[in-house]
Amino acid sequence: MMIKATDAFLKDIEECTEIHKREILNAKDLLTVKGTAYYVSNDGDDANDGKSPASAWKSLARVTETVLCEGDGVFFRRGDLFRGFINAQAGVTYAAYGEGEKPKLYGWDKSLADEALWELYDAEHHIWKLREKILDCGTLVFNEGEAHSRKLIPSYRNGKFVCREDEDRDFDMASEMTKDLDIVCFYTEVMNTTPSKGEDFPVPEIGFHSLGDLYLRCDAGNPAKVYSFIEALPKRNMFRVGKSHNVTIDNLCIKYVGAHAIGGGASCLEGLHVTNCEIGWIGGSIQNYYGIDPNYPQGRRGSVTRYGNGVEIYGGCKDYLVQNCYIYQVYDAGITHQVSTRGNFRALTGIRYLDNVVEYCVYSIEYFLEKQDGDTESYMDDIVIAGNSLRFSGYGWGQQRHNFYTPAHIKGWSYENTASNFKVHDNIFDRAAYRMLHLVAKKGESCPEMAENTYIQRLGLPLGQYGANEITEPANEVFDENAEKWIGSVLQDTGAKVYYIVD
Repeated sequence: MMIKATDAFLKDIEECTEIHKREILNAKDLLTVKGTAYYVSNDGDDANDGKSPASAWKSLARVTETVLCEGDGVFFRRGDLFRGFINAQAGVTYAAYGEGEKPKLYGWDKSLADEALWELYDAEHHIWKLREKILDCGTLVFNEGEAHSRKLIPSYRNGKFVCREDEDRDFDMASEMTKDLDIVCFYTEVMNTTPSKGEDFPVPEIGFHSLGDLYLRCDAGNPAKVYSFIEALPKRNMFRVGKSHNVTIDNLCIKYVGAHAIGGGASCLEGLHVTNCEIGWIGGSIQNYYGIDPNYPQGRRGSVTRYGNGVEIYGGCKDYLVQNCYIYQVYDAGITHQVSTRGNFRALTGIRYLDNVVEYCVYSIEYFLEKQDGDTESYMDDIVIAGNSLRFSGYGWGQQRHNFYTPAHIKGWSYENTASNFKVHDNIFDRAAYRMLHLVAKKGESCPEMAENTYIQRLGLPLGQYGANEITEPANEVFDENAEKWIGSVLQDTGAKVYYIVD
């Protein structure tokens, strides 16, 4: 029998979630390493050997440039703030030491809450320009999440920026930046001569090293005078895991990054473990920019793609763990494994997403296996998604995306998704703006086994899709008076608890 979610019940869910968050934020440092332990603190010195807290290094750059050995560990001092990014190395543990809050790792080189960094560009329309060049920004975050920017992305055609919804109209900041805290980024110093869609004109190259100009509308005056805290989300991965096997990342606070907080990709990346971390305000940078976007504002992806996940493996993987993390406000997925095979064999096995709190992401958890170019052998196996609190999918800042109808708590898209031993149990799915679940595969037996999950949703909103797409796409069911029946008969989640909210 479906149960009405009373105010007292929803308050209890909120309190239990807050307790879980505090447990994650206050997790103890229990990891040790067999090799050399290196230390990093704000009052360290990169000329030091880093082998004790008293001789600590100072910067993330020093961590990246040092050749480490398997079994080594890098420990960041709690309470300190570090900026930049890290190229993770095989077999290395990255963790915390000391007392206090988790060490903070932020994406951009400096805070933007400095009045001297901003100059008034257009007084009539309250548009300010950042005096320094910057990487493409996913958004700006003010006062630690009190507010954030809406990013406007013009198209580029035949040597000039034009409006995405009307490419015959030149892009004019004054008329397009209609909301307080709107931002626009322009990158024209490096041009790409091979745009897509058969066009023959160059377009801006927006890469990990492409610096450009940032403009911000701020109606109340100099942004740094209005807000004491301003962080950019630059186009960087905080941890570039790449093909490095057996990387452990534990007890760190990773925030304000425009690409992925932690990103790896290989034919078979083994042993990525992410535990006890806080990961927030991630993504929104431009992944691919080819100048024109004929599918804006709805429809297919088009040629301007924004991206950014909390923890991602793109490619094959083995022994992949994300556990006891608090992940929130991510432009795309909080956690994901995914690949389009392009004719290559890829196996994604031994995947565990356990006991995490994921809130206000477009996709709390995302996965897909798209077989391409003759590949028939790739598969997923031994996947467990359990004990997670997945909340408010589609309600975060990532919903400034143009394809606003795609969010889900677990997003599998509609590819082959060949899978076995795939289990989803004892999770809380708490309110979703669109689908709660999108669990589709070519064969029905590849869809996950569901058990003992809790579903909380407003009546009349979508419940989701489940089943085989070999002949036709399964219907997107509505969360109505028949929701519990569908969850029991189609999902076969007979131990489910189903709560409905009436506005």
